[in-house]
Amino acid sequence: MGKRLLSPSKHVPEENDPAPVQPQWVGENEPVVVSGNVEEFRRDFISRIWLTYREEFPQIEGSALTTDCGWGCTLRTGQMLLAQGLILHFLGRAWTWPDALDVDNSDSESWTSHTVKKLTASLEASLTGERAAQDPSPIKEPPRRGSDDGGGEESCHRKIVSWFADSPLACFGLHQLIEHGKKSGKTAGDWYGPAVVAHILRKAVEEARHPDLQGITIYVAQDCTVYKADVIDKQCSSMDPENTEDKAVIILVPVRLGGERTNMDYLEFVKGILSLEYCVGIIGGKPKQSYYFAGFQDDSLIYMDPHYCQSFVDVSIKDFPLESFHCPSPKKMSFRKMDPSCTVGFYCRNIQDFERASEEITKVLKASSREKYPLFTFVKGHARDYDFTCTPTNEDDLFSEDEKKRLKRFSTEEFVLL
Repeated sequence: MGKRLLSPSKHVPEENDPAPVQPQWVGENEPVVVSGNVEEFRRDFISRIWLTYREEFPQIEGSALTTDCGWGCTLRTGQMLLAQGLILHFLGRAWTWPDALDVDNSDSESWTSHTVKKLTASLEASLTGERAAQDPSPIKEPPRRGSDDGGGEESCHRKIVSWFADSPLACFGLHQLIEHGKKSGKTAGDWYGPAVVAHILRKAVEEARHPDLQGITIYVAQDCTVYKADVIDKQCSSMDPENTEDKAVIILVPVRLGGERTNMDYLEFVKGILSLEYCVGIIGGKPKQSYYFAGFQDDSLIYMDPHYCQSFVDVSIKDFPLESFHCPSPKKMSFRKMDPSCTVGFYCRNIQDFERASEEITKVLKASSREKYPLFTFVKGHARDYDFTCTPTNEDDLFSEDEKKRLKRFSTEEFVLL
């Protein structure tokens, strides 16, 4: 598994920061601690795929809308989480975009000697070797699923970006996600919450017909419970009877970190989850705005912000520009401001990887739980074994009747951008 530097020296600008100045402190007047390499940090962060509001894209069917500005932020943060899972799946944890350091960074003065203690879960774990230390015989990451030469990697990178294009045919583009959302009563211009987006992403991956996407699936936890046999069943399912390989799985867990406000007792849980190599981020935000959380620094969360309205990019053009799909600098937000509704994502390459992930995630859940019950759990067996079997659903339905009932309790999660 590739090693990458994830404790670099970097000041992460606060949301609504003024024009950057040469900083000398982090957070609440904490002294500078220098470690790592600024360029490595920048390369790691900028290599993530950034999906934002767009305008002037093809009209969304059933509406007059040609932009998602003002309402599509949670769909965008969901896209970012899925994109990160696909990057890990096809390119591996060691991959970085060769042009990352060429992206124009308006906050260049802020790239100075301040430490970001944790940036991204999967990469931090690769750096520290914690997983190797816990197990003398860890699973070796399989060869990347694209070509092993630079040209092949760049082609794969562009292919992944193209799947999120703002065009009706892109399998994970806004148009397709909205189409799946219609089956749950959502339409273009509505606001979507993290739990609803989790199920929309699941449906989008299930219905994707691109040959390269047949080796990955999505599982959405039920009532804060991950039923392990159900996950493994999805990993073993294949439309090709001759294909005996396990599927990779992205596990999405909708949770609430409190009542009307986020409970600070969950801070250690969030930091622990973001420190795991399996975590691909959190679809969350603060009230009225959705962010994609990728890591943390002290008691603040590092995020990518979709609230930038950029022009439509036609990805059918050869060598279409990639710059607007990569964020030049991170932001951070106090954990106290986080909306309690969020969806946590994990990527597991195969069944054995999932078994290890469930053990490590459970350790974090137990260590960070001050109460008798953790925020979510992994249990053996199928959901039907616990009398929680879902009502059979038509092929065209996004949610079963039981899922629709469960989602009602997430009704307060909707994000509205005023």
